[in-house]
Amino acid sequence: MKFKSLILLLIIALMPTLAEAQCAMCRAVLESEGSEAAAKGINDGIVYLMIFPYVLIGGIAFFIYRSFRNKDTTEKS
Repeated sequence: MKFKSLILLLIIALMPTLAEAQCAMCRAVLESEGSEAAAKGINDGIVYLMIFPYVLIGGIAFFIYRSFRNKDTTEKS
């Protein structure tokens, strides 16, 4: 069990490094263009695209939680 937790912790620790590398590439391209409007548009687009996976995962987690809670209340009755 500890080995799995260690692997998961290592993966989570490395994720920001991988994401930062991609952001540096995007930043370099946007800085070479010199347009503030393009950079703001790219940043807004990234935030917009990030919202949907979190909403989907949150919705799935909510339905799983609700199904387990309903299962526990029916077993107690």
